[in-house]
Amino acid sequence: MAGTPVQVTGTVLTTRRVDAYHALTVVAPGIAERYRPGHFVSVAVGGPYSSMVTRRALSIHDVKSDYGGTVELVFTVRGSGTAWLAERRARDTLDLVGPLGRPFPLPRDPVHCVLVGSEYGSAVLFPLADALLARGCRVDFVLGGAGAERVFGAMRARRIAETTTLTTEDGSLGLRGKVTDALPSVIADTRADAVYACAPMETLRAVTAVAMEFDIPVQVAVEEAMACGIGVCMTCVLPVIGDDGATRMVRACAEGPVFRGERVRFEDVGTIPFDALGAPGGGARHVS
Repeated sequence: MAGTPVQVTGTVLTTRRVDAYHALTVVAPGIAERYRPGHFVSVAVGGPYSSMVTRRALSIHDVKSDYGGTVELVFTVRGSGTAWLAERRARDTLDLVGPLGRPFPLPRDPVHCVLVGSEYGSAVLFPLADALLARGCRVDFVLGGAGAERVFGAMRARRIAETTTLTTEDGSLGLRGKVTDALPSVIADTRADAVYACAPMETLRAVTAVAMEFDIPVQVAVEEAMACGIGVCMTCVLPVIGDDGATRMVRACAEGPVFRGERVRFEDVGTIPFDALGAPGGGARHVS
């Protein structure tokens, strides 16, 4: 049953603002009991008579057993769909499908883990941190954003992690710069064994490069636009190198959103590489 998606009508329990972001806690027992860190949900927007037919993929920040199971969804307003979600209030209902996607793999043994999040991508890292701590792992956070109001979860990170490093591009909180500016020293100081990250694509590309320099594994949850969330529409495909060394266009919503960072061809995201299987000229790039 774990991970098998279901469609539920969930009742909004609470709404809140978290600096620049919105958080909705929704009663969704079927989803909550199947959830694993890294899963997401897709939510119908606009109401039953809306012309907005595509769903919105939302990150799950927290899951609790209250009311049979609740999920807290975190998002930022980017268009009419998320603007409609931001107007929901307690007792409103939402149509949700989840949990969706491939969750984060957890280490078998206690190891030192650095969790890197930028903007609201940080939200998905907190259930992961709880799962890692339950396995006896050390957890250190590196969180960032454009400004102080766009750094998500700083206070919670400080409560649960061994160390928390904050960065902002405008210098309004923590170190001035990006999370990748601080990451090398955090990896070295904590003697990290693994890196987990969720952030915009360019940041994930840079995080992966840093982890590869230190020769440690990196798991990334990609942020790709998903229209359906269940692998049908093919809007979220990206080039990923498989175990056999061949590049395939895979669906972030179904085969992801979590991938091994070194397998994602970040430089080719948004294109179909000429050497991808099935592409014109279709060869295969091999893992070096």
